Amino acid sequence: MSDTDAHAHDETAEPITDEVHDNSWSANLEKPKYADDADLAVRDALAAIDHTTAGNHVNLVTHGDLGHPDEFLYDAIEREYDLDPEYVEQCGCGGHVTRVQVA
Repeated sequence: MSDTDAHAHDETAEPITDEVHDNSWSANLEKPKYADDADLAVRDALAAIDHTTAGNHVNLVTHGDLGHPDEFLYDAIEREYDLDPEYVEQCGCGGHVTRVQVA
């Protein structure tokens, strides 16, 4: 990925993270602002992956109103990073957890 592409993922009004995580972590994409904005969820999910160092994973927790993440998120992850997202579970609150192991 080019620096320009990586920077584009960071152009949200309130970034999902402002640090590079040298550990496994979870990105909260369940906030109300994501409930009807799959594009924002995808953009912030890609930014979360950008901020995860190789050898670690990020759990992307998406809003339940967006539906199953394979309907709006997985293709973007595979296209941008050639990574295989792994569905973990649906939370009791209706959200979905997807794990992305960063290579």
